[in-house]
Amino acid sequence: MRLGKMIKAPQELINNQEKVGSLKLDGMSVVEFCYFTQGRVGSFFLKDHLLLMVQSGVYTARFGEQKYTVRSNEMIFFHKSIGIDFEKSGDPDSDYILNYLMFFLNDEIVNEFLKFARVNPIYPVIDVAPITIFPINDYIGSYIESLKPYFNKSDEIKEGLIRVKLMELLFHVADSHERFIYQLMQPISKDKGSITEVMEENITNPVSLTDLAYLSGRSLATFKRDFQAIYNTSPLKWLRNRRLIKAKELLAETDLSVTDICFSSGFENIAHFSKVFKEKFGLPPSEFRQQLKVQASGQLIHPSRLS
Repeated sequence: MRLGKMIKAPQELINNQEKVGSLKLDGMSVVEFCYFTQGRVGSFFLKDHLLLMVQSGVYTARFGEQKYTVRSNEMIFFHKSIGIDFEKSGDPDSDYILNYLMFFLNDEIVNEFLKFARVNPIYPVIDVAPITIFPINDYIGSYIESLKPYFNKSDEIKEGLIRVKLMELLFHVADSHERFIYQLMQPISKDKGSITEVMEENITNPVSLTDLAYLSGRSLATFKRDFQAIYNTSPLKWLRNRRLIKAKELLAETDLSVTDICFSSGFENIAHFSKVFKEKFGLPPSEFRQQLKVQASGQLIHPSRLS
């Protein structure tokens, strides 16, 4: 079970305390140079493609039932619109320091690269992998070294130069790993009948309707129409109800704090969570849990007397 808040990447990584430096395009972080000296776990939902390169240490990612371990001089590609659980640990041979870079590749950057590189359209393939690990070769290693001076004076670097460096990165990776182009250009394969699967997989993820439509292989309008036909309600109402049911189960079956339950259930705001929980179940989460304890002990106390 995932605990704590699943953050949106790259939007909510701007205040990342681990980063050494950051390069931005259009006000959004596109490159993060980070380090960490102890083990740590967390989770994020990717709005854009991500290339993560490890220089030292170990970065472990989990997607569904699969586990991916990235070590020194390796990189991992994450397809956009997926949720990832991660664990980071330092290298014992380097004072337990984890050094890594994160490159966020939005659709604009990808399309610009494909046009610039004159890549012909690639017809859909069945087995586009959402996550792939690649070795870092000498060319990519030299590219990483060339970036380091940029982080010392990141505010002075013009956005045009950052865009050029991202193009350079994509050329290096595509030249070294032919399969990479397929992963950039193709969505994760989803059948038209997969709305139920998509919804069940993303109950606790911080997804938007646009994300859900993309994951189901539909336009937003088609997704809303098909969803209504299946569930006889809107996607947002369905998600909120399922998240509230999940929160109710966690309040009854675990000792997690209300804050942890809020985030673990897919809500992103504690005040909003408490409000909608009370609307559905008649009591705020903390009082609801207290009432459950009273009922379990065989005592009866009117809700108005619960503090």
